[in-house]
Amino acid sequence: MILTAHQPVYLPWLGLLHKIAISDLYCFFDIVQYQRKDYNNRNKIKTHSKPIWLTVPVKSSGRLNSKINDIEIINKGWNKKHIRSIEINYSKAKYFDKYIDGLKNIILEEHTLLSDLNYSVLKYALSVLNIDTKIVKASDYNFTGDKSDLVLDMCKKLSADIYIFGKQGRDYANIDSFLEYSVTPIFQDYRHPIYSQLHGDFVPNMCFLDLIFNHGQDSYNILMSENIRITQN
Repeated sequence: MILTAHQPVYLPWLGLLHKIAISDLYCFFDIVQYQRKDYNNRNKIKTHSKPIWLTVPVKSSGRLNSKINDIEIINKGWNKKHIRSIEINYSKAKYFDKYIDGLKNIILEEHTLLSDLNYSVLKYALSVLNIDTKIVKASDYNFTGDKSDLVLDMCKKLSADIYIFGKQGRDYANIDSFLEYSVTPIFQDYRHPIYSQLHGDFVPNMCFLDLIFNHGQDSYNILMSENIRITQN
């Protein structure tokens, strides 16, 4: 069984969705520490001038050691502003009308917890891309350890044969300990596709909305182009 995991992020980028697509099981890793000025509560869209951040305001003051699944959203109109920014910059995209209503239903719902919002957005992204990888939440398990040992414990408890790390996993993964427990570590190095966008020259690393609004049903093939697909005998 091929497993991967990642902390909850807002409006995920293509590399994360590719990592999920090539896995049998994805662990929504909602038990790690919240990171300020990271992708936990923000991501980028392309505009007429330059990429901008869409940031979900959260109650993080004095909560530097809080787990992501404890972080609360400050619901004071941020969601309407996000929808307006998306409409201004993508309303002329070919597939905007196909996807905007489903996104609005999620963004305009006033979630209390950031992790719940991120989970709903992720499920929506996977649905429109026709990615049917099963998802579990780390908070439903009792994973123990730190860094590499924590990941290995997750692999043991979820019965994984292969674990897909992100590219930065090479910095901390203890490969020998994975192999000792018959878990093969793989390190993703996502090759970002180039596709047609609105607003001038191509800019990589936007959130998934940029792809689906511009390419609709072709988005999955673009997401996977020139990147690994894993099969097991």
